[in-house]
Amino acid sequence: MLLITSGYEADGRAKSLESLYLKTLVEVVKTGSLSRAAESLHVTQPAVSKRIKFMEEQYGCDLLDRSGQRLRPTAAGRLVYEKATTVLEIEAELVSGLHLLSGKTRIAFSCTPSFGIAHLPAILKDFMLACADTADLKFMFNSPDLILQGLAKGQFDLAVMELCECFDLSAVDTFPLPGDEMVFVSSPRLGIASPDTTVEALLDTPLFARHEGCCSRVLLEDNLKAVGHELRDFQKVIVLDDLHLVVQAVVEGEGIAFLSRDVLGDHLAAGRLTAHYVPGFRHGRQRALVLNRGGSLDGPSASFVTALFTHFDVRVPSALFPDRRATATAPAIIPACGIKPGRAARRKAPAARPAG
Repeated sequence: MLLITSGYEADGRAKSLESLYLKTLVEVVKTGSLSRAAESLHVTQPAVSKRIKFMEEQYGCDLLDRSGQRLRPTAAGRLVYEKATTVLEIEAELVSGLHLLSGKTRIAFSCTPSFGIAHLPAILKDFMLACADTADLKFMFNSPDLILQGLAKGQFDLAVMELCECFDLSAVDTFPLPGDEMVFVSSPRLGIASPDTTVEALLDTPLFARHEGCCSRVLLEDNLKAVGHELRDFQKVIVLDDLHLVVQAVVEGEGIAFLSRDVLGDHLAAGRLTAHYVPGFRHGRQRALVLNRGGSLDGPSASFVTALFTHFDVRVPSALFPDRRATATAPAIIPACGIKPGRAARRKAPAARPAG
């Protein structure tokens, strides 16, 4: 079975709508804060507020006392909290028991949206064809900071993310993958000079940016600082978390964005978008497979990692499989699922930057 969760709604297992709302209330009561509950649940604060409001409307009473700095449950809220805790515990036991009966190995994987959109379809196709009967794979799109939090909490078994200097990687092991290239993109109808341009030439055009913590935004802000600018120097900044909507808006000429070429390949090739490079900007970024420090891989997990590295046609790090001997590119067949080197789609190298 393959369960896909897009966004930040998941906390490591599938939930019904009802249990999702109960979990939200439990986290708010535990943390005493909508923002901290949102961080724990990997959702936005408005999403938490809407869930609590929905529950209060459904039950016909206030569940939270909002008079103080810390949110506290009302008498009704305490009753719902206690019953919700019991329900969630029963659900966890039920899911665990059903999982044991299925005989399948569960894999929880997380990655950034840009990697997921550009590369996961080919990787998953190869992996699921070989391992559908032995693996229960669930994956989630997250920003790097939430990926690291999820790994620390045991919500994810493995992840792929772009690396930024601002992230603390001391608790994880990283295994390099081919990186990607970040560029400004615009619709040709805007008439912005290409391939080289300047920040000053872009400031009057609306900029679509990702949320704070997203690696593309971190890299953009660092680059702007290096050339004496800030994000607020743009006349208009539109924060939009949906990568598909950002790309579509830029294609339609509504603004510019700083995005991965991996995601934009088809649009650039078809001439729907134009790439722009800024002197002084660092356009490349590193990417890696990330595991909790000292973690091990076996069975379907090892097969998934094999499919990941085979997709890029690069050597699997020997440290991942200390008991196996790697070939010049991908490792030998992993017996659990039988993924062979070369079956996954090859990554297309990004177009070389034209000479300035």
